[in-house]
Amino acid sequence: MGLDEDALEYHEAKPPGKVEISTTKPTNTQRDLSLAYSPGVAAPCEKIADDPADAYRYTTKGNMVGVVSNGTAVLGLGDIGAQASKPVMEGKGVLFKRFADIDVFDIELDDADPDGFCAAVERMEPTFGGINLEDISAPECFEIEARLRESMDIPVFHDDQHGTAIISGAALMNACELTGKSFEDLSVVFSGAGAAATATARFYTDLGVDPDNITMVDIDGIITEERAAAGDPHEYTEPFAAESGGELEDAIEGADVFVGLSVGGIVSEEMVQSMAADPVVFAMANPNPEIGYEEAMAARDDLIMATGRSDYPNQVNNVLGFPFLFRGALDVRATDINEPMKQAAAEALADLAKEDVPDAVVKAYGDEPLQFGPEYLIPKPLDTRVLFEVSAAVAQAAIDSGVARAERDLDGYRDELEARLGKGREMMRTVLTKAQSNPKRVVFSEGADRKIIRAAYQLQDEGIAEPILVGDADQIHRTAAELGLAFDPEIVDPTSDHLDPYAERLHELRKRDGVTRNEADSLIRDGDWLASTLVEMGDADVMLTGLTHHYPTALRPPLQVVGTAPDANYAAGVYMLTFDDRVVFCADATVNQAPDEDVLAEVARHTADLARQFNVDPRVALLSYSDFGTVDNEGTRKPREAADRLRSDPTVDFPVDGEMQADTAVVEDILTTDYSFAELDEPANVLVFPNLEAGNIAYKLLQRLGGADAVGPMLVGMDKPVHVLQRGDEVKDIVNLASVAVVDAQEDEE
Repeated sequence: MGLDEDALEYHEAKPPGKVEISTTKPTNTQRDLSLAYSPGVAAPCEKIADDPADAYRYTTKGNMVGVVSNGTAVLGLGDIGAQASKPVMEGKGVLFKRFADIDVFDIELDDADPDGFCAAVERMEPTFGGINLEDISAPECFEIEARLRESMDIPVFHDDQHGTAIISGAALMNACELTGKSFEDLSVVFSGAGAAATATARFYTDLGVDPDNITMVDIDGIITEERAAAGDPHEYTEPFAAESGGELEDAIEGADVFVGLSVGGIVSEEMVQSMAADPVVFAMANPNPEIGYEEAMAARDDLIMATGRSDYPNQVNNVLGFPFLFRGALDVRATDINEPMKQAAAEALADLAKEDVPDAVVKAYGDEPLQFGPEYLIPKPLDTRVLFEVSAAVAQAAIDSGVARAERDLDGYRDELEARLGKGREMMRTVLTKAQSNPKRVVFSEGADRKIIRAAYQLQDEGIAEPILVGDADQIHRTAAELGLAFDPEIVDPTSDHLDPYAERLHELRKRDGVTRNEADSLIRDGDWLASTLVEMGDADVMLTGLTHHYPTALRPPLQVVGTAPDANYAAGVYMLTFDDRVVFCADATVNQAPDEDVLAEVARHTADLARQFNVDPRVALLSYSDFGTVDNEGTRKPREAADRLRSDPTVDFPVDGEMQADTAVVEDILTTDYSFAELDEPANVLVFPNLEAGNIAYKLLQRLGGADAVGPMLVGMDKPVHVLQRGDEVKDIVNLASVAVVDAQEDEE
């Protein structure tokens, strides 16, 4: 089946189209409905009538954008009309929601006349917090946007004009940094004179390019002053008109930058060869660029290139811009998206491209290394960091430039944006903030691994921890240099001649378990034994291991050297699973195969303590396939007895009950109606499983089929913080687990 057939089937599948409306408040009872509509709805209506700004408080206006088009310039389809443009506008709404959690109504207006179009959009102002104009032909689009920006008190943005300008502007900033060229001296040639080309040329001048150094070429050749004065192709190209004419090959000779926003195949290898040293080619015609990527790269060794295609480096994709511009603008109730906000977006994108790229992004794009340089000028569209980097920069620029009607604490705002990516990000932000308040020394037993080095850099750079890497010092320094990471972590080399104190301590701890002094000398050369001893002796506060070998193998050295806490006899592995509306802690998922009631009770205590580190008040359920004695056998008695012990212990300060089935534990109606006698008056958020098999199966099903984000496994019950990573964990997982361990160490001090 071809792409067209796939697309038709995709759009036709029930329900047709790509969007629907869903409610955000309960509508299950008569009272819910009376609050949602009559008579309760009168109260917010009266408030808004008294103060129109209250619409942002009581309605969706503050998170609602209208995507408006007349279908006169759709994608590569041209003037296909308003109705035929609807699939594209729905798709735009999908991107707004997917990337920035912004709700959209798509509006298709059957009106090509600027007067009628503007009048219709102006009347929609009470509905929307912003207007995104889409697929409107030039030159009418310039007039329409200018008029609406002037007449409306909400942001109006024509993405076809400014999106490409902002994204390619970010790429150009970084291309200039790599080539050592300055904006003021750049000679820039544009192929195309439509909305995108004209707006991009304007934006480049705002960044510092001299308008006299910009040459614009269309199908009829170089746009001259004579042509521009006659309105050919339109008046908006006049600032870039040249004194004399010529063809594209004349304009491109000696140029520093070529910007293609026209048609494919019009630039030859010879033209690229005629450009200045270290040329920049942005061939952005879709689907076929003005010159193919392979042709252009074959023409010059010193070329930096970007296209509009995802299958080549440096894709200039507007989705890196408009969702985040509107997110920042909406969140400060901006009246406009002005030039400082656009520049702030471009600068934030350029800066983000210089940061280490998350593993999830690398995997999404084929596991090819992504590192700042000629083939990585701008972030990838699936990089979730764009949301809180660009939106925060835009919001700050709106405040600084005086178009914001609401102030924001930008530090808190970044946390709020990150929380939009899911409950797990929100929970981890709490832990990261705690960790940054008092960083601890984290020793990594696999310190020469590339992921560990990248994680260590992030931990140090963000002030979360002081990393200690166990591994070959030369290899670690070499790998850090290859990754472009300028940092100097503490390194403990297992081949060092200065490990005698650690070997002596290991022998002292393990001599009654058959470890001789010579064997201790050998064991201490192993990363896990060395890191464990560092923690036990107080030369490190926290240990992480397990990235490159199996969990039981990684766990054995810290269990035998660091051991469990004085008040603990057992360790356990806990996963925090986050959903859209709740978080649960699942234990034990990695350590104890067949726990008895003593183990279950202790695991429940440790997991409740862990929940509090995430600012969660624990409510503990001991799970089984039985509810409060409906089945009585050895298996159900263990969780029942554990729950009884905990409830009768005066030192236990959290609600706990069991044994109970999983749905009883997490469904409020079952818990409070069928089992109103239970100690839990709300659904449990700490789930203690009857054995390792059940815990491991459950958390993996919830993660894979239930859509939960998982953080862990977090090891509880140890004398000092030790966590065992899962083989193949990503850098963000390592950073998250290290942050949890730092908070563990902080609490141990208290």
